[in-house]
Amino acid sequence: MAAAVSPNGSAPRCDHLDGLSPVPPRSDGCRGCQELGAGWVALLVCVSCGWVACSDDSPNQHAKAHYEETDHPVARALEEGTRPRWCYVHRRPV
Repeated sequence: MAAAVSPNGSAPRCDHLDGLSPVPPRSDGCRGCQELGAGWVALLVCVSCGWVACSDDSPNQHAKAHYEETDHPVARALEEGTRPRWCYVHRRPV
Protein backbone atom coordinates (compact mmCIF):
# COMPACT_ATOMS: atom_id res chain seq x y z
CA MET A 1 0.00 0.00 0.00
CA ALA A 2 1.36 3.43 -0.94
CA ALA A 3 2.01 6.08 1.69
CA ALA A 4 -0.46 8.95 1.98
CA VAL A 5 0.44 11.99 -0.07
CA SER A 6 0.56 15.39 1.56
CA PRO A 7 -1.24 18.45 0.20
CA ASN A 8 2.15 19.99 -0.62
CA GLY A 9 2.95 17.53 -3.41
CA SER A 10 4.27 14.01 -3.71
CA ALA A 11 6.13 13.98 -0.38
CA PRO A 12 4.72 11.65 2.28
CA ARG A 13 2.47 13.28 4.85
CA CYS A 14 4.28 14.46 8.00
CA ASP A 15 2.75 12.94 11.13
CA HIS A 16 4.65 15.43 13.29
CA LEU A 17 1.83 17.89 12.55
CA ASP A 18 -0.74 15.64 14.25
CA GLY A 19 -2.08 17.05 17.48
CA LEU A 20 -0.32 20.41 17.17
CA SER A 21 -2.46 23.44 17.97
CA PRO A 22 -1.41 26.92 16.87
CA VAL A 23 0.49 28.77 19.58
CA PRO A 24 1.24 32.48 19.52
CA PRO A 25 4.84 33.62 19.07
CA ARG A 26 6.53 34.37 22.39
CA SER A 27 8.52 37.32 21.00
CA ASP A 28 9.04 39.34 17.83
CA GLY A 29 12.74 38.57 17.42
CA CYS A 30 15.42 35.98 18.07
CA ARG A 31 16.46 36.46 21.68
CA GLY A 32 19.69 34.52 21.12
CA CYS A 33 20.75 36.88 18.33
CA GLN A 34 19.59 39.91 20.30
CA GLU A 35 21.79 38.86 23.23
CA LEU A 36 24.75 38.49 20.84
CA GLY A 37 24.04 41.76 19.05
CA ALA A 38 23.67 39.74 15.83
CA GLY A 39 21.13 39.90 13.03
CA TRP A 40 19.16 37.22 11.23
CA VAL A 41 17.93 36.40 7.73
CA ALA A 42 14.47 35.13 8.75
CA LEU A 43 12.60 34.14 11.89
CA LEU A 44 10.84 30.87 12.68
CA VAL A 45 8.26 30.06 15.35
CA CYS A 46 8.25 26.67 17.05
CA VAL A 47 4.79 25.22 16.44
CA SER A 48 4.96 23.29 19.74
CA CYS A 49 5.78 26.14 22.14
CA GLY A 50 5.91 29.47 20.27
CA TRP A 51 9.66 30.04 20.72
CA VAL A 52 10.94 32.50 18.09
CA ALA A 53 14.43 31.97 16.71
CA CYS A 54 16.53 32.72 13.65
CA SER A 55 16.30 30.41 10.65
CA ASP A 56 18.87 27.97 9.32
CA ASP A 57 19.78 30.61 6.70
CA SER A 58 20.91 32.87 9.54
CA PRO A 59 24.48 32.69 10.88
CA ASN A 60 23.52 31.45 14.36
CA GLN A 61 20.75 28.96 13.44
CA HIS A 62 18.97 29.29 16.78
CA ALA A 63 15.76 27.59 15.52
CA LYS A 64 17.75 24.45 14.70
CA ALA A 65 19.41 24.64 18.13
CA HIS A 66 15.95 24.88 19.73
CA TYR A 67 14.89 21.69 17.92
CA GLU A 68 18.08 19.92 19.03
CA GLU A 69 17.48 20.95 22.66
CA THR A 70 13.74 20.25 22.82
CA ASP A 71 12.88 17.75 20.05
CA HIS A 72 10.04 20.08 18.99
CA PRO A 73 9.93 18.95 15.35
CA VAL A 74 8.06 21.66 13.39
CA ALA A 75 8.61 25.38 12.92
CA ARG A 76 6.84 27.93 10.75
CA ALA A 77 7.79 31.34 9.43
CA LEU A 78 7.05 34.21 11.84
CA GLU A 79 5.74 36.38 9.01
CA GLU A 80 1.96 36.09 8.72
CA GLY A 81 0.63 34.68 5.49
CA THR A 82 3.70 32.54 4.93
CA ARG A 83 2.48 28.99 4.47
CA PRO A 84 5.47 26.62 4.58
CA ARG A 85 6.37 24.87 7.80
CA TRP A 86 9.64 23.02 8.27
CA CYS A 87 9.96 19.59 9.87
CA TYR A 88 13.42 19.13 11.38
CA VAL A 89 12.93 15.36 11.65
CA HIS A 90 12.12 14.94 7.95
CA ARG A 91 14.36 17.88 6.93
CA ARG A 92 11.77 19.24 4.51
CA PRO A 93 8.83 21.64 4.18
CA VAL A 94 5.49 20.24 5.37
